[in-house]
Amino acid sequence: MAGSRVTDLPPQASPPGFSVDAGLPHAVPGVEVVALPVLPAEGPDRSPFLGPGADPLGELLGVDLVGVLDAARATGRAGEVTTLPVPAGADGAPDLRCVLLVGLGSGSADDVRRAGAATARAARGRTTLATTIPAVDPHSALAPFVVGAILGSFTFQWRSAPPEDEPVARVVLAELSEDDLPAVARAEAQGAAAWRSRTLAWVPSNLKTPDWLARQAVQAAEEAGLEVTVWNEKRLDKDGFGGILAVGQASDNPPRLIRLDYRPSGRGRRRAPRVVLVGKGITFDSGGISIKPGEAMVNMKRDMTGGAAVIATMAALEAVGCPVPVTGLVAAAENSVSGNAMRPGDVIRHWGGRTTEVTNTDAEGRLVLADALAYARAELDPAVMVDIATLTGAIKVALGQQVGGLFANDDALAGALLAAGTAAGEPVWRMPLASAYEDKISSRIADSDNAGGGPGAITAGLFLQHFVGEVPWAHLDIASTGDSPEDRFEWSKGPTGFGARLLLQWLGGEDPLAGIGRRTTS
Repeated sequence: MAGSRVTDLPPQASPPGFSVDAGLPHAVPGVEVVALPVLPAEGPDRSPFLGPGADPLGELLGVDLVGVLDAARATGRAGEVTTLPVPAGADGAPDLRCVLLVGLGSGSADDVRRAGAATARAARGRTTLATTIPAVDPHSALAPFVVGAILGSFTFQWRSAPPEDEPVARVVLAELSEDDLPAVARAEAQGAAAWRSRTLAWVPSNLKTPDWLARQAVQAAEEAGLEVTVWNEKRLDKDGFGGILAVGQASDNPPRLIRLDYRPSGRGRRRAPRVVLVGKGITFDSGGISIKPGEAMVNMKRDMTGGAAVIATMAALEAVGCPVPVTGLVAAAENSVSGNAMRPGDVIRHWGGRTTEVTNTDAEGRLVLADALAYARAELDPAVMVDIATLTGAIKVALGQQVGGLFANDDALAGALLAAGTAAGEPVWRMPLASAYEDKISSRIADSDNAGGGPGAITAGLFLQHFVGEVPWAHLDIASTGDSPEDRFEWSKGPTGFGARLLLQWLGGEDPLAGIGRRTTS
């Protein structure tokens, strides 16, 4: 046991830094890589064409860049990269070593984000990259390019040797002005939050205990000026958080409840209605006595992805200008197996008194979320609650691995989250809270059964709904998107940290609570 425990995370790479420059990209001092945008041909028999900065660079190098595209049969599709080596540099750009011609596809936010990720991957190991890709349309292209470049740079390693290719250290957005800096900073905050969430999801569980996760939250709170409170196991017991305690009781690493509080600047804003975010923080999920098959356990270090998204979101709220107070709760526990483990057939009492019969110890996420939701509803006077969790395998069966599940009791809230997910590149699909399945979560001896069976994602949502009362609420089941099966655009193979971009897109809006409050049964 002692031999497997580590106490420190090895040094990790940082996201690239961003700046703007009004000049040409190849004129940036020290530039090693120049990336230029490629737009698809508009007609059936025409070559793709190049965006800003191409003609001066082609003249400098004495190269027909359109001819380079033709020779490579480039199409301009999103994320397509044609590389032109410049081994000896050029006059006025002695450090230049390659030119990247990067496809923008349709120019949509998704396509520009993919172009940003592809550019960053191609520039690994370099110090300075300059690009005119956002200059094609700064209003629509700047933010997705920056976010894509950050996430395309992502790396996590625990090797004895340093990583072979570090992310590019500096990205200069050429042919832009200082007026664009606020948009750059906001996009950097979104990208960095997703980076933080992904990093936390990647950390192995011999380091990532509930207490370690709580300490990361405290550090994030100190950096962002948030208030923070952490319940240890004694305080959880004293305050009646029976679900969190039951799930964590078998582990040598006791559970925690983490609370982070953000208050926007401005007296009126501080008095605005409060949003509560609740994240599942299962730092490892063995399934408990209802143990998972071995292959299903391999990725369970990321079963705290919802909690990671909440921590990362809370730390970035000020940077994106969130106008309403937000409280983040992360219910953190390790679902383990021991002589003290929660058993099938046990009855637990949640915060506030509602009871649950445990018929499957691997349906543990809803037990910890229930405590946090009940506490939030009664003690925090929320205008809106949103929980986020890698909750059910059923949602992955329904939606695959590129779309998350959304359940909501309020149409306006559902619409806001759907739009935010689409805009941020973390799409979700609304699923029904179908009351026809309520009997599945009934128990003969308790208020509810934690494992109502199929349809599993819906019955899980129905279980949680009993803990929110009449408060407008949404449940994001991101078990479908918790892992990426491959490197694909801004996603890297493995734990994704899904959710922080979606939440920041919503909460960073001018009026995130607009229209919310009309309860529905859909």
